[in-house]
Amino acid sequence: MRSLSLLTLVGATALVLCGCAAPRPVTMSSLLSEMCDLGRLPEFPDPPFTCRQFSSYDRRSTTPADHDSWFANHDANQYLRVEERDGRKEYVMMDADGPGAIVRIWSANPKGTLRIYLDRREKPVLELPMRDLLSGKLTTVPAALAGEHSAGWNCYLPIPYARHCKVTSDADGFYYHVNYRTYPRGTPVTTFQTDDLGLLASQIADIAQRLSKPRDCGLAPTAPVGCKITQLPQGRCTLGPGQMVEAWRCSNERGQARAITDLQVRVEAADRERALREVALLLQFDEQPPTICPLGDFFGAGVGAAAYESLPMGITPDGILWSHWVMPFRKTARIELRNTGLQPTVVTLSAATSEYQWTGRTMYFYAGWRVARDVPTRPFCDWNYVRIRGGGVFVGAAFAIANPVRHWWGEGDEKIYVDGEGFPSHFGTGTEDYYGYAWGNNRPFTHAYHNQPRCDGPGTYGHTAVNRWHISDRIPFQRDFRFDMELWHWWEGAVPEMSVMTYWYGRPGTRALLPPLTDGDLRLTRLPPYKAPRVAGALEGEEMTIVAKTGDVGPQEIADSSNDNQLWWRGGQVGDQLRLRFPAPAAGNYRVFGRFVKAQDYGIVRLSINGVPAAEPIDLYDAKISLSGEMLLGTYSLQAQDNELTVEIVGANEKTLAGQYMFGLDYLRVEPAE
Repeated sequence: MRSLSLLTLVGATALVLCGCAAPRPVTMSSLLSEMCDLGRLPEFPDPPFTCRQFSSYDRRSTTPADHDSWFANHDANQYLRVEERDGRKEYVMMDADGPGAIVRIWSANPKGTLRIYLDRREKPVLELPMRDLLSGKLTTVPAALAGEHSAGWNCYLPIPYARHCKVTSDADGFYYHVNYRTYPRGTPVTTFQTDDLGLLASQIADIAQRLSKPRDCGLAPTAPVGCKITQLPQGRCTLGPGQMVEAWRCSNERGQARAITDLQVRVEAADRERALREVALLLQFDEQPPTICPLGDFFGAGVGAAAYESLPMGITPDGILWSHWVMPFRKTARIELRNTGLQPTVVTLSAATSEYQWTGRTMYFYAGWRVARDVPTRPFCDWNYVRIRGGGVFVGAAFAIANPVRHWWGEGDEKIYVDGEGFPSHFGTGTEDYYGYAWGNNRPFTHAYHNQPRCDGPGTYGHTAVNRWHISDRIPFQRDFRFDMELWHWWEGAVPEMSVMTYWYGRPGTRALLPPLTDGDLRLTRLPPYKAPRVAGALEGEEMTIVAKTGDVGPQEIADSSNDNQLWWRGGQVGDQLRLRFPAPAAGNYRVFGRFVKAQDYGIVRLSINGVPAAEPIDLYDAKISLSGEMLLGTYSLQAQDNELTVEIVGANEKTLAGQYMFGLDYLRVEPAE
């Protein structure tokens, strides 16, 4: 936020206090102006609003009393209803009374023509392919306001409406979220018109440009007039094991409130990744409850603090951790550091402040961290991110996990309850969907509002860090806020570690119900380098020499298979053959076993080894991707090196997808015959 934003805020407050002017209407332009403005976040919204979400969550989930249905996972193709209009079906995603505004639309697989009807008009104000609106490729809705990131499609174009909003698509079978605000009845809201995209083109382009370089959107700090700053010499210290220092303090001597608007930290240690977790950060404003958390985790990138850049915080490629959260205080602000580890750590810290106009709506900045270790993945559970008592605004979450397998860990949905709701007003479709990507994609990405700074791989093995900032879609609450995220892992076992940072603004006296932090919580969990599991004695299909083929043949990752891969043959037809070469320990007679992949587009094959056919053809159809289990193919005379497996397509199951005859070999295994 530029200094002008604070002046605007002061002027608006003065008008309210004197009662000399009606509030300005909510417009598309006013909503656009909020998208880079971190200075609005500490002020409870005026006009006030609620923020809720429509989504395609599985409608069988109605009550946590029914455990199985509460964690139901068919989260696509779920709508409010289906309507017939002009000879077509329209699948209703959102139907809400106003005044209000759409502030985010997400999909994993946008389909069909999206139609947005406002104020109960018969014709939609927007009618275009959903993929186009969410792609960031429209000149009227450019990248940064919309776009695809790691297979998730997001649009942050604000769409206000005075009386009512309905959103539909004429295709089904997709995942979606629609986040929206609702203002009190009587709030003046100017309904979006199609022409607004042209009339506001320069403002839209400016916001998109600023969001594409989000670090530049922060408040410009001013000179600390009328306050006393106490800090480390040159802002730098070496923290020995167990040592604590007050790294920075600001005391207002003239009674003028201020706000931290820029915080920068550098950490140097022999094991920097460990130091980032083991150095504890304490932030406290006036006499409010302090924020206490690992220094590295505070900056939103989890273990190791991988580089990324977003609107409120980020980490530079050369290791500077920075924050632009606006943190107001009336009298004092202080920052403490404590080394809970065993290695000396050098920390360089600087903070800059700006004058702040304290109002009756001003809130304090808070953040909380919690960690859990050796968490069983069965039964499924709702893992609590945070519970807050009091009034405030929720503005973000940064989650990190140490995943011991390649399997996808984030099938679980977010469930957000506001002010004592019995059913969550945000019920999502998957952990990655909440964070703005999709399909468990392991490709790191960065954006002003949501990021995946780290995902080690292969698959989703190792450390993953994701975050999301609620700026336009921030969630106000008056009395109570609760955020749960389902732990829904495809693997049955125990997760070594998962942790979350949550960020919010709260009125004086607001408190979070989080477990007390101990030094033991700040230890670092590390995973060994990934080693693919292999069945003992397996002759991997993907490692065999291809002698002859039709179609395409190559490796494909398959969960739970030996070496995490199969040899995948596709494009073959009935009568086609695939010939593979494999070795044996020495010449002799061997029993030969095989394990194969099955799926709904796989065919029926006949196998031969060195020209001798196996007894029966093998049907590889299954409704889902699965492994066949190890099968005895027969006893064969094998040579030491050049043995040949011939795979011939002979047909397909009647349930197999038409025209498909795929084949997948996990491995062969041989053992001497008696």
